Amino acid sequence: MAAVETRQTVRAQAKWVHSSARKARLVTDLIRGRSVPEARTILAFSQRAVARDVEKVLRSAVANAESRPDLHWNGDDLVIVTAYVDEGPTLKRWQARARGRAGKIFKRTCHITVEVTRSAESLARAEAPAAPKPRRQRTPKTEEQPTETEE
Repeated sequence: MAAVETRQTVRAQAKWVHSSARKARLVTDLIRGRSVPEARTILAFSQRAVARDVEKVLRSAVANAESRPDLHWNGDDLVIVTAYVDEGPTLKRWQARARGRAGKIFKRTCHITVEVTRSAESLARAEAPAAPKPRRQRTPKTEEQPTETEE
C-alpha cells in the first residue's frame, strides 16, 4: 500500500456574488497556482469588477489560515491550490418591450471558492531538522598572560 500524502488546505467561499460565473472564472484562472502576494498584485491591477470580490475571498482564506491555532501559517508563505467558481441561482426578471411584450432579464449569481496551503519551500523549511549549534571550542587554561594595558 502506497503512502498517501495529505496536504492541509484552508478555504474560504463567497456565495451569491452578483456576477456571472463565466466572468468570475476569467479572474480565478489568473491566480490559480500562484503565491498569495503574487495573486494579490494580479487582482489589484485587474480591470474586471469581479476581481474585488475574488480578492475579498482570498483575504478571507488567508485570514482563516492565519487564525487557526493548530497550523501557525504565515500569509506570505501560502499558495493558492484551487480557485473555482460555481453558478449560483439566477434571478429571473422581465422588462416591458414594444407592443405589449416582455423581455427576459437574467440576473446571474455565482459562488467563489479559494483554497490555500503552504508552499513547498516553506514546508521544506518547516520539516527540515534544525541544524545543531556548533559547540564552542574550549581552550586549555594556561597562566594568565599580561595584557597590554598592564605596565
